[in-house]
Amino acid sequence: MCIIQKNKILREVMSCQLCSKNSVEVKYEIEPKSSNFDNSIEICNRCKEAIENPKENSDYLNFLVDTLWSENSAIKVLSYKLLNDLREHSWAQDALDIAYLDENEQKWADSLIEASNNEVVTLDSNGVKLESGDSVTIIKDLQVKGAGFTAKRGTVVKNIHLTNTPGEIEGRVNGVRIVLLSKYLKKSS
Repeated sequence: MCIIQKNKILREVMSCQLCSKNSVEVKYEIEPKSSNFDNSIEICNRCKEAIENPKENSDYLNFLVDTLWSENSAIKVLSYKLLNDLREHSWAQDALDIAYLDENEQKWADSLIEASNNEVVTLDSNGVKLESGDSVTIIKDLQVKGAGFTAKRGTVVKNIHLTNTPGEIEGRVNGVRIVLLSKYLKKSS
């Protein structure tokens, strides 16, 4: 094999499995896992960002129409899930209308879609996503019912915990574990 062919093959192997444009930078695990398929793919950071926020990256994700026909089940299932997230766009709905997944792939895709639909997202007053372990600052004096004190504006609450209710977090203020509404909080850096 000549050097030019060898380099071409290496470049193809090292390109992002989704967009095929950028070089591989991360191994992406597709959750929930399927017992029938390998659930990891190698992608670029740009695709990782687009997967995490598909609606903000819909123009970039046009390549999903092609990757939906991949022979790699993980790529096909992820493409199907992302197209489902973008189904309000006619191009994504058209691709879903003609998509074919075998029975196991369809079960995996459905579980992936269901898991993302059940995900609880809690946002602070600025629309920033909060996660367990974050620190937040209270932006308004809050009367704490049953505890007999006021949580003062500017108080930092460290190591918060998310609840199953969007818009609520748990944290310690004045040594008392309380539930706070996220609309009165700002994520601390």
